[in-house]
Amino acid sequence: MISCSDTNKLENVNKILLFGDSLMSGYGLKDNQALSIILENDLKEAGYDIRVINGSVSGDTSEDGLDRIEEYTSGGDIDLIVLGLGANDMLRRINPDQTESNLRKIIEIIKINNIDIILAGMKASPANGLAYKKKFDDIFPKLAKEYDLNLIPFLLKKVALNPKLNQSDGIHPNYEGAKVISETIKESIINLD
Repeated sequence: MISCSDTNKLENVNKILLFGDSLMSGYGLKDNQALSIILENDLKEAGYDIRVINGSVSGDTSEDGLDRIEEYTSGGDIDLIVLGLGANDMLRRINPDQTESNLRKIIEIIKINNIDIILAGMKASPANGLAYKKKFDDIFPKLAKEYDLNLIPFLLKKVALNPKLNQSDGIHPNYEGAKVISETIKESIINLD
């Protein structure tokens, strides 16, 4: 855990890593419209001088994330990770037990390195069937409770299925959508407990 005073829990947070997939990587956006840049600017406007690193890779599943998490956690310079993987697992109908296992291993690697985590939840499409949806959707609150993590219940809150906030594929946020997601993440960062 970050050792912070009661007055400002973010005083020891200098570098945040966004670790996810295309929903956080800036897929289909100009470089200066990437979520990491928007979030860093939003935090600065809120009075926090925190660098935000884009460690998200389009197409990554939870297994891909597990394969590359150590390259970000071993350096000792990341203070907080926003973990946002699982959407591609769901799109590929990977067994939710496997997704949960991969996320659990990622969380444990991050925790061993004494880095705080905000877990960004994802929701499955009902098209996958209601049994799959329930099992998948339950992964995130379950892990957040088990590991005492701050949870964003749904990363795409207010963005999913809103044509004004998504690119023409209906899946990836456009620049306006990325701004909404940044606001959701910023609130979670500022309210760290």
